[in-house]
Amino acid sequence: MDTLEIRELRYFVTVAEELHFSRAAERLGIAQPPLSRAIQQLERRLGVALFDRDRRGVALTHAGQVLLEEARVILAGTIAAARRTRRAASPTQRLALATKAGANHELLRRLLDAHSTDVEVTLCGVGEQARMLRDGRADVALMQRPFDDLSGLDTEDLLTEEQVAILPAGHPLAARTRLSMADIRGESDLPVARWPRHDGTYEPGPGPEIRDSFQLAQLVALGQTVAVLCASSRSWLWSAHAAIPLTDAPHVTTVLAWPAHSRSRAVADLVRTATGLADRASKEERQAQNA
Repeated sequence: MDTLEIRELRYFVTVAEELHFSRAAERLGIAQPPLSRAIQQLERRLGVALFDRDRRGVALTHAGQVLLEEARVILAGTIAAARRTRRAASPTQRLALATKAGANHELLRRLLDAHSTDVEVTLCGVGEQARMLRDGRADVALMQRPFDDLSGLDTEDLLTEEQVAILPAGHPLAARTRLSMADIRGESDLPVARWPRHDGTYEPGPGPEIRDSFQLAQLVALGQTVAVLCASSRSWLWSAHAAIPLTDAPHVTTVLAWPAHSRSRAVADLVRTATGLADRASKEERQAQNA
């Protein structure tokens, strides 16, 4: 039988996350025996072992890992459906737009000027936009390629820009007109700040683990780190900062993203507005360069 129930998927995901039946049962608010029976019944129906059980503990099998990934998507989808349904019934329904705090300020300002009464902005942490789209807390999001997880989302490219090194204003490298990645790693004497990856972990390295732009701004101003950010980050820099273009860092593309299954007319209208604004901004930039 190929049908799966939401309740048993929730049971399975909890056990898979805890890798301990007693802790999973406590988290679910049920007794352990019925939880164990539910997992055994699920394994029998699927005809596969989801967990390896021995005296050392519990571990996911390969099949269990596959189901965990699929189940998380399904459970997030049910939560998203409930949230979007409630918002659709609201007499004051507004589009929920998620964006990383400190990112693309000018683009966001223009977008809100065009849709100020229709859009509610949620400023979130690094990498949270994708989760907010998938669990229904957001309808659209401003995200960045290649850094953000865009899998399963539809996107429209809006802006491509270079990256800059953010340094303390008094640092010797702040007097340069251009820098390379080798310069900031070899000559800056400051560790490079590290942002979380898609899974929430950080690349190994000596630099501080960054959670938000304000934390980063203060650490740079205090001479504790150097950051690599897209050029539009200049909009929130302090007088204690210097932004120097990087010659060899990959360009960053800001995209408007939304769930691939969305049929919302309001989302489609916002996408059209955003692409129109991006086209006009690009033309203005070309005209300024040719003047």
